[in-house]
Amino acid sequence: MKNWLIGFRVFIALTVVTGLAYPLLMTGVGQAAFSGKVRGSLVTKHDVAVGSELLAQKFVGRGYFWPRPSAADYNGASSGASNMSPTNEVLKKAVAERQTQGAVRDGLYASGSGLDPHISPANASAQIERIVTARNLTQQQRELVSALVQEYTEGRQWGFMGEPRVNVLKLNLALDSKL
Repeated sequence: MKNWLIGFRVFIALTVVTGLAYPLLMTGVGQAAFSGKVRGSLVTKHDVAVGSELLAQKFVGRGYFWPRPSAADYNGASSGASNMSPTNEVLKKAVAERQTQGAVRDGLYASGSGLDPHISPANASAQIERIVTARNLTQQQRELVSALVQEYTEGRQWGFMGEPRVNVLKLNLALDSKL
C-alpha cells in the first residue's frame, strides 16, 4: 500500500509539472517573446484576420498574384504533396497548362506541403503582365506593381539560408491598397 501511495504522489506531481506548469510557462514565454507568431502569424486588414503569412491561400482572380499550385487545394488540415512522378500524365498535363498561363519555375509544381505562402521574385515578375491586363492598369500603375514586387521581396534568411521570396498574401493586400 505504501508503494502505491508513493507512486500516486509522483504521478500527481509529474502531471502538475509536465502537464500544467511547463505548458503554461512555455505559452507565457512564447506570448511575451513572439506574440504574433504564437497566434498563427495572422495578417489583418482593418482589424480583421484575412489569413496567415505562413499558409498559402487560393487566389484565382486574374488581377491577383497566384501562389504555387497546391495538391491539397490550400487546405491546412490536409496538407501534402501529390506524390506524382515526373512521368505521370496528369502531372505533365497540369504543368503544360501552367506553362501556357505563363508560370515559371516554382509556379509549375506544387510545394511539398501544398501550403507554401511564398513564390520566387521571378514568378512574381512573370505574373505582372497578367495583373496589369486584368486590372486595365496604366504604365505608371504597372511600374507601381513592379515596385511592390521589389518591396515585398524578402531576402535569404539570416543572409545565407534559402532563396529570396515573396509572400503572396502580403503582396496581394498591398496591391489592393495601392490600386
